[in-house]
Amino acid sequence: SAGALLFDRSGRLLILEPTYKSGWTIPGGAMEADGESPWDACRREVLEETGLVVTSGRLAVVDTRPDKQTGTIGLRFLFRAVHPLTAADVAAIRLQEDEASEHRFVTCQEARKLLRPAIARRVDAAWDAAHCVYLEDGRPAAGVDQPAG
Repeated sequence: SAGALLFDRSGRLLILEPTYKSGWTIPGGAMEADGESPWDACRREVLEETGLVVTSGRLAVVDTRPDKQTGTIGLRFLFRAVHPLTAADVAAIRLQEDEASEHRFVTCQEARKLLRPAIARRVDAAWDAAHCVYLEDGRPAAGVDQPAG
């Protein structure tokens, strides 16, 4: 899957309340099986879910997460938009009704409380990171050097 960290000019993160599962999440979703790249999936999902066009970003997190039923490892890519959302961007947010019922902008502390646990760990690791972070199930992996912010 691929997701996006989208911040407003106050440094608050855009989160969505999904209609199909509990807890809050960030814009993003599964990559298409037709060869879609993580970056393309991120931008497509943000557009579909919020109506926002992301044109530039950087890879913030690569996370591995086992499937709950099969144990097969899945990759989660988290991109950080390079530019903060303007007031016009925020006003232009249009949620995909069958995906999300509400959106809000939150601080890091609020994100930790509202986001689903695995996503919260991923977002927390990426929040102030200056470089891409590698995680396993949202946690730093033993023996993998994590660059300082």
